[in-house]
Amino acid sequence: MSLQRQQRAPDIRHIASGVGWRLSEFVCDAGPDDRPFEERHDDVSISLVASGTFDYRTHAGAAFLHPGGILLGAAGRCYECGHEHGRGDRCISYAFRADYFAEIACDATGEADFEFATPALPASLGLASLAARLEALVDAQALATEEAAIRFAHAAARTAAGAPAARGKIAARDKRRVADVLRFIETHADEALDLDRLAAIAGVSKFHFLRSFTRIVGLTPYRYLLLMRLRRAGAAIAATDRPISEIAFDAGFDDLSTFNAHFRAAMGTNPGAWRRERGKI
Repeated sequence: MSLQRQQRAPDIRHIASGVGWRLSEFVCDAGPDDRPFEERHDDVSISLVASGTFDYRTHAGAAFLHPGGILLGAAGRCYECGHEHGRGDRCISYAFRADYFAEIACDATGEADFEFATPALPASLGLASLAARLEALVDAQALATEEAAIRFAHAAARTAAGAPAARGKIAARDKRRVADVLRFIETHADEALDLDRLAAIAGVSKFHFLRSFTRIVGLTPYRYLLLMRLRRAGAAIAATDRPISEIAFDAGFDDLSTFNAHFRAAMGTNPGAWRRERGKI
């Protein structure tokens, strides 16, 4: 039996802030040998998981977070994060003063006292555009980051208001298998992946893997891989001047017309227009 050490707090890098909000990057190196501890959200927290996987437990339930997922935290509520199935994660996080968020959430949901009733949102097509912009905003001006803050909070509140209740208990062995596959996809997203290969990594039949992955992640493996590629491409297009075709091929797309079609469907515009709007949200 291995002894667990006390998990240390993540490293925090301040990116930008203003009246009622701040944007930070959290990098955690905790792993299976680190014991989770109770923490508290001082403000409303809405965080994009940029890399890694971890368990998140709060008053609203439990969630298994993965790249592209959105962590939701209510001001004054306690929570725990655990890394039973892998080491480390990186999150880009907005914190909102409660009254600032309340105004945004009321407009998004029609509820004057809205509070998140779900612990997280899975990666989704509807949030892909904002997620990609957020990853590209790490060096943006304060005006752009606050505009992003408002849109991100509005979209998260609106989506969370219509989200189903947190899923029931998930078998630990299924979570471990899916976590292994998520981390594999994260480091091999530019490669040609198929169900046989992913199911082999999980060590189960293709049917069992597909069912477990979709239930835990909220997307099929194909949709999850597609969104990861698009989010990475969108962030690179917005943040650099590299040729768009080069970015598309590096992200894992082998046909530019297919990339353009998927990009427009996810981001609402073509890659060239997306680049011209860099710094805007």
